[in-house]
Amino acid sequence: MSRIEKKLLGESLVAENLITPEQLRTALAEQKQTSDTLGYTLLRLNYLTEQQLLDFLGSKLGFPYANLRNYVIDPKVVKVIPENIARKYHCIAMLKVKGALTVAMVDPLDSFLLENLEYTTACKIKPLVSTMTEIQHAIDEFYGAGAGGPGSGGMPLGGAQSGVTAAGLSDPKAAVSLQEFAKKVQGVGSGAKDASVIDLSKMNATDQANIIQLVNLIIMRAIKEKASDIHIEPDDTVMRCRFRIDGMLQEVLALPKTFEAATVSRCKVMAELDIAEKRVPQDGRIKLNVDNREIDLRVSTYPTLRGEKVVMRILDKQRVLFGLEDLGLPDDTLQRYSSLLEKPNGIILVTGPTGSGKTSTLYASLQKIKDPTINIVTIEDPVEYQLPGINQGQINPKAGFTFAGGLRSILRQDPDVIMVGEIRDYDTAEVAIRAALTGHLVFSTLHTNDSAGTVTRLIDMGVEPFLVASSVIGIMAQRLVRLICVECREEFVPSTAIIKSSKLLYQAGKTKVYRGKGCEKCNNTGYRGRTTISELLIMNERIKELIVEKAPASVIKNEAIKQGMRTLRQDGLAKVLRGQTTLEEVVRVSAEDEI
Repeated sequence: MSRIEKKLLGESLVAENLITPEQLRTALAEQKQTSDTLGYTLLRLNYLTEQQLLDFLGSKLGFPYANLRNYVIDPKVVKVIPENIARKYHCIAMLKVKGALTVAMVDPLDSFLLENLEYTTACKIKPLVSTMTEIQHAIDEFYGAGAGGPGSGGMPLGGAQSGVTAAGLSDPKAAVSLQEFAKKVQGVGSGAKDASVIDLSKMNATDQANIIQLVNLIIMRAIKEKASDIHIEPDDTVMRCRFRIDGMLQEVLALPKTFEAATVSRCKVMAELDIAEKRVPQDGRIKLNVDNREIDLRVSTYPTLRGEKVVMRILDKQRVLFGLEDLGLPDDTLQRYSSLLEKPNGIILVTGPTGSGKTSTLYASLQKIKDPTINIVTIEDPVEYQLPGINQGQINPKAGFTFAGGLRSILRQDPDVIMVGEIRDYDTAEVAIRAALTGHLVFSTLHTNDSAGTVTRLIDMGVEPFLVASSVIGIMAQRLVRLICVECREEFVPSTAIIKSSKLLYQAGKTKVYRGKGCEKCNNTGYRGRTTISELLIMNERIKELIVEKAPASVIKNEAIKQGMRTLRQDGLAKVLRGQTTLEEVVRVSAEDEI
């Protein structure tokens, strides 16, 4: 082992306070006796955990992490590395493309191992980092010591711990796990010279059926895990599948590159898109019926340098909706917001970036005020959930049915309450304001960072300040933060850096802060579910005066705080102290000046 490796790994770990100098000296002495890698020696001596070493190699040294539970590996490629070397040095071959061999290992800095592998395989080695547990499981699987044995067909997705099964959408009775099915079809497209030109329509019947089933299983698993989006992404050597769960992307599957074109083609066929057009983005929709529930998928393709990327947004139209009391609003904010719903007219705006729960808040608001004596009409893009007793409409730009045009039509429908999915331009804003000034209660959304910034955004659209002041009655900015998993929640002392960044008033020994340790229930993320953090700006005479005077958003915000408004950051920190979320989550979703 070279001096460079020792300095990079050993001394760098000491510099990061992950191990002590004495522990490093002991590990180096032990290593001389065993000839094991330094990384493995540190793990065996319990000086480091697998996760600590993994995080260090990834974040500090830039080695990509290979989650072997999510990879389907070709058994023929595995055998390129002799079993005795794989077991001794804790490595496993994953993929071979031309003269390059991708290898997962515990210690990717071991220059002796890299040179040995290059000599043994006659390939250029591309190292990835993985955990000892995952590599050992894979070695047992492919070399015969484990349950899989030789020729088992590939690494199971999720392993024995995942327990995730999914039924094919075309045959609900045919329950098969995604990982098992992926192993069976790993030869799809392997006979083609160029994987990028594989066309689903030109494949044989067996391969077509396999790809159809594979896509169905991916969609079903995403629905079962309550994912909001499915990402099918091209890479240099693999096709990755990731789900967005609780607002964060998680890789669930990595397949050989040969799957890519056929999988993308299948998604396009389902969304009625042009499978021959690969140069420009396309958008489409898929309608499914799963367990007697209507599911809509909004499909978007995008050409990248490595191939076409597909994203599918999952919309469960019959999903159980939250009430206002379930959104996570503080009691005082909930009370003040509920008072706005009792107003006979005016505009109530919910703001935040995409994926911040704005539509859910508006739906909960409509559910709160729904009554047989009032006429509620909506115009949305698209209708995400179906609300009984409410007249929901969906825009169709190709037919000329836009937000502004639809809103004008709604005003001829004798409405009491109107919901506009989003105010995107001056025309929509102008009609919404006119509706509010003529006796209607209007709900809508805007993409702004905070509540005070919404006023500036409307004025920038061309709306006169006096119209904003006279029509808008309340603005709620919000974000979604992940909840700490209750199964593995633990108290801990946060770092000085995160305390400073969050501006939490922390007192050692008195202030209690929690995090999720990671367990099977939360897929080792430490989080499970989400809640809302919010700030509610309610118009009063002073704030209206500031709007008419075209005062900056910061001045309006400071005045609202004087009137009792709690900012996004303050609401988030309150949830941290209640043990609901973490400081990292609050810092991630809220700006530094939100204090």
